Amino acid sequence: MAVNLVNVENVSKVYGTRALLDGISLGVSEGDRIGVVGRNGDGKTTLIRMLARLEEADTGRVTHSGGLRIGVLTQHDSLDPAATVRHEVIGDLADHEWAGNAKVRDVLTGLFGGLDLPGFPKGLDTVIGPLSGGERRRIALAKLLIEEQDLIVLDEPTNHLDVEGISWLAEHLRSRRSALVCVTHDRWFLDQVCTRMWDVQRGDVYEYEGGYSDYVFARAERERIAATEEVKRQNLVRKELAWLRRGAPARTSKPRFRVEAANELIKDVPPPRDSSELMKFASSRLGKTVFDLEDVTVQAGPKVLLQHITWQLGPGDRIGLVGVNGAGKTSLLRALAEAARSDGEVQPAAGSVRVGKTVKLAYLSQEVAELDPTWRVLQAVQAVRERVDLGKGREMTAGQLCETFGFNKDKQWTPVGDLSGGERRRLQLLRLLMDEPNVLFLDEPTNDLDIETLTQLEDVLDGWPGSMIVISHDRFFVERTTDRVFALLGDGTLRMLPRGIDEYLERRKRMEETAAAAASVPAASAQTAAPERSAADQRAAKKELQKIERQLDKVSEKETKLHAAIAEQATDFAKVAELDAELRELAGQRDELELRWLELAEDA
Repeated sequence: MAVNLVNVENVSKVYGTRALLDGISLGVSEGDRIGVVGRNGDGKTTLIRMLARLEEADTGRVTHSGGLRIGVLTQHDSLDPAATVRHEVIGDLADHEWAGNAKVRDVLTGLFGGLDLPGFPKGLDTVIGPLSGGERRRIALAKLLIEEQDLIVLDEPTNHLDVEGISWLAEHLRSRRSALVCVTHDRWFLDQVCTRMWDVQRGDVYEYEGGYSDYVFARAERERIAATEEVKRQNLVRKELAWLRRGAPARTSKPRFRVEAANELIKDVPPPRDSSELMKFASSRLGKTVFDLEDVTVQAGPKVLLQHITWQLGPGDRIGLVGVNGAGKTSLLRALAEAARSDGEVQPAAGSVRVGKTVKLAYLSQEVAELDPTWRVLQAVQAVRERVDLGKGREMTAGQLCETFGFNKDKQWTPVGDLSGGERRRLQLLRLLMDEPNVLFLDEPTNDLDIETLTQLEDVLDGWPGSMIVISHDRFFVERTTDRVFALLGDGTLRMLPRGIDEYLERRKRMEETAAAAASVPAASAQTAAPERSAADQRAAKKELQKIERQLDKVSEKETKLHAAIAEQATDFAKVAELDAELRELAGQRDELELRWLELAEDA
């Protein structure tokens, strides 16, 4: 029987006139891996701080088992600014001691990319004081993970980590024997790591078995039976469940919810997006050309980030952009945005960017735009537009869209200066959508947003007709809102990945293994490199790549229509068999195209 580590008994916490937590009783046992979710401001962080006894409860008590070793990652670290990274993370261990420790090597490599901490000016001997908040947070996380604990409590551990870092952290935590309680908005991470969920809502905490996918199902079922939530919220939860059940990539391998019950709950829920309809509408708004890049080079100051990029963003394209930090994702968006704002007059360091005449771009950058702090939320939105056309006959007022983004009628009259960071982020995105753009660039749009707001944002984007590029470390959001993934692998190239983020992680791993193997071979015995292909050959390969990408899009559209036709003809077995044969033929075409694409990608 698992030993109980922490008991929370009848705990309450009040701020001002609001009961943040009201009579909560919970427990954490050995082997538990618990994810904590809920809206911003509902008490997630307060709950785990009381769990770790960093904050006192107003009533009730929190007890720890005798000798409990607990490690806590808070949103504000307690690192000594005058100390070095070596002192904080490794302590007094000699080089041969920590370098011989497999756990230390794994943590340093996983969080920093190498034992010498590439990216830090003096490696392990870098002084902490001048470092950024994200770098300090990674140091605090490394310090915690190197130590031995019975219970690890983490508050937003994936903040400031890239896709590879998040993937490594998930694998690392799964392999540890420590119990875990984790607050995070990263739904992919929750699915990979957690076996139980705590949902903090309006002073109460609801417990669920399983990871995030299981939680979505159980919550939808609970709300359907109890009928306590408004219809709109029920529909959003059911829509997300439908997406999870219909083959979303990288979900839990052995879902614990009942498949029959889940299918019954979503039987009348359509797919999240009607891609064909959105593509037609986007083409009518944008024409044939959105952005055409020809042999483009992108620089950040003197540093060349991308070279000889030939690429096309077409009408209705929904692109996820992933890559290592510093590879040029944001720089590429900025180069495209500058070309759009200047009607093509401002061009990158080399090559050309052609911008469609009808392009109306909205760019959500990582910086939160400053607004007049005395403005009310509704006033800030209405300053852009009173009503917005969301396509397909859908129109919303500024007030309605505010409610969709979590600003209820009372909150709409809050001064902008009183909003939290997450609320300002929501307001920034809301103002962009109110301006009715037909091209969206979203650079880390999920920062500071809770899961419920993310779900609402995804619902709005499902029906938004236009072209879109999303940069995000939130793997769930990228997979949910985009149709294709392109990667910047740090070698100056831009490549489409038919298998998405899984393929990106595999490629990055192979690149690191190849680099490590090359470094271990003496220079004198290195084989002669193959001659480089000519620029003309590379351009031809890139053009054929674009052609194949368009063919893959058409195959995807046909597959979507065939799936719909099979569902409609479910009782006509002869017709279903005929449609299934067509589907298998399309799958064969897709395999051939993807194989050819991979061959050309190496040439290009």
